[in-house]
Amino acid sequence: MDRVMYALVTLAEAVLGIFGVRALYEQPAYAVVERLDRGVEIRSYAPRLAVETDARGQGDGDAFGRLFRYITGANRAGDRIAMTVPVESGGQYIAQRIAMTVPVERDGTGTMRFFLPRAVAAAGAPAPTEPGVRLVEVPAERVAALRFSGRLTPEARAAQAGILAAVLAAAGRAPAGAPFVMGYDPPFAIPFLRRNEVAVRLPPP
Repeated sequence: MDRVMYALVTLAEAVLGIFGVRALYEQPAYAVVERLDRGVEIRSYAPRLAVETDARGQGDGDAFGRLFRYITGANRAGDRIAMTVPVESGGQYIAQRIAMTVPVERDGTGTMRFFLPRAVAAAGAPAPTEPGVRLVEVPAERVAALRFSGRLTPEARAAQAGILAAVLAAAGRAPAGAPFVMGYDPPFAIPFLRRNEVAVRLPPP
């Protein structure tokens, strides 16, 4: 994608993002295989490719900046790569309070991820040039996810993570890892139109 077209698409995405419109963003493919109480979905995700970096938490602007620089040219080919959703941030932080990319808060370490467009993955994604940024192949997996709107505050993440944990416990499901957050909208999106999700990975069936 040339520089002018990339800039125009990015601007259009930003404007539409204010109103929670995500039509221009590619999302990872998944199938909902079961629905539990409170709107919790059990999803089956296909394998996908991501670029990730270590992060301190959901609001880690440095981590987001490293990933954004990768898709805007900080890669071996100098390619500009389309933004996708969701941004996943997570790891160990959410376990404490709970945790753009799911997964978060401070105490502890974790990662922030951008998933790459399928066409880029199929063609061979260019290697990152910035230290601390890496390509990772995410295998097929099952995820339990709970969708909610509003701002991604620590309190909101903690409350939704608590609901998700209670629903899974009632259904006899044990998570395979710490909770994480998936954000589908920019920070300036209208809060009640935002799509946020708190999720956990599940053991294979």
